[in-house]
Amino acid sequence: MSDTSQTMSIDIGISDADRKELAAGLSKVLADSYTLYLKTHNYHWNVVGPMFNTLHLMFEEQYNELALAVDQIAERIRALGEPAPGTYREFAELSAIEEDTDRPDATEMIRRLVVGQETVARTARSMFDVVERADDQPTADLLTQRLQVHEKTAWMLRSMLA
Repeated sequence: MSDTSQTMSIDIGISDADRKELAAGLSKVLADSYTLYLKTHNYHWNVVGPMFNTLHLMFEEQYNELALAVDQIAERIRALGEPAPGTYREFAELSAIEEDTDRPDATEMIRRLVVGQETVARTARSMFDVVERADDQPTADLLTQRLQVHEKTAWMLRSMLA
């Protein structure tokens, strides 16, 4: 009978130090993404005004996409052998996205979501030096997909402010 308290070492061609650095960066992407998910869901519930239906539906699409994304990001962290953050406290410590302390109007919601989408994009983009150094194609692919989503969503939201 094997001792299940011992774990096998990870040998995927990425050094332990690089795996830890990749996971730390992905943890920030995860925290930003989850914080943006909460903000977007909050706005979905609380938006009012002439753009209600459009924004209510748009925000729902965005938070549903983010809900899937946080799972993919967390699973990549786990595949690298590190624990994924998963508490509000951890997310608050890691995220560069500010929580709201007020109830913004619809236009301000859109503006803040642009800022949030762009923040996640910058956090994801900041990881490419370590991703390239570690030759980590799965993380590069994940981050590239996330950048495409966040940059497109920021553009669409920003267009509503013109």
